[in-house]
Amino acid sequence: MRGRSRVALTMDDPNAYFENRMPWREANKRILGALEARKLNAALFVCGKRVDQPEAKGLVAEWDDAGHLICNHSYSHLMFTDPGVSYSEFATDFLRNEPIIAPYRQRTKLFRYPFLKEGDTAEKRDRFRSLLKERQYWVGQVTIDASDWYVNQRMQERIEKDPEANLDPYRDYLVTHLLDRAAFYRKLSLDVLGHDIPHTLLIHYSFMNALFLPAVLDAFDQAGWDWIDANRAYEDPVFQRAPQTLPAGESLVWALAKETGKFDGLLRYPGEDDRYEKQKMDALGL
Repeated sequence: MRGRSRVALTMDDPNAYFENRMPWREANKRILGALEARKLNAALFVCGKRVDQPEAKGLVAEWDDAGHLICNHSYSHLMFTDPGVSYSEFATDFLRNEPIIAPYRQRTKLFRYPFLKEGDTAEKRDRFRSLLKERQYWVGQVTIDASDWYVNQRMQERIEKDPEANLDPYRDYLVTHLLDRAAFYRKLSLDVLGHDIPHTLLIHYSFMNALFLPAVLDAFDQAGWDWIDANRAYEDPVFQRAPQTLPAGESLVWALAKETGKFDGLLRYPGEDDRYEKQKMDALGL
């Protein structure tokens, strides 16, 4: 019988604004509390523009004090596969974020591309990879990509219409969605690589995850996953791989599969997007 797979939590885009649903201090308390209860260290990918303001002062520091990895996610969250975003603009924006995370003890040399997009041309892709190497960075790759941000958006829209709405169905949808994506990328990684790897799950700093992260953590446990610290996951050699795909990016597992040319029947593009969840959520009345 196949053993339990390992998965680390990575979280993007800490910010001070939840459409007035919850102060960030309360969100931090809930999210960090859920992680502390499991003695689990995550990786926080910081987009500078979302925390470079007085209202967010202290937000990232609480993660740093708790021992979580503090990582670079660019300053402005530009999409590098947009033909209108040049290498120079993207590189400048990446460097602009370095001072944002510099003060933290747990800062790392992990960089995550916004939207997981690594360039629409070979020149942009390869020039930026060279810059990362020059600056001694490596990519904070995602193996399990998902659309939790869209589930959160739909939940927020429901609350706008009905402040007293029962949110349990959104929790259940989120858990089902994440487990489905985890199972897909787990099997794909086994098919492509021939062995299991430590996975990295992408979710976002959001009102929804402040509410439901404990349920997500429990559900993965029950589905046969073991949570591990993010730094342990990123020690695996698979995270040094740099697939030669165009457009470049997506989940690392997706890109490795695409690179082989053998899995095109399984791979949609983009790997994850709101369009894939809209019909399902519409059908459920969510």
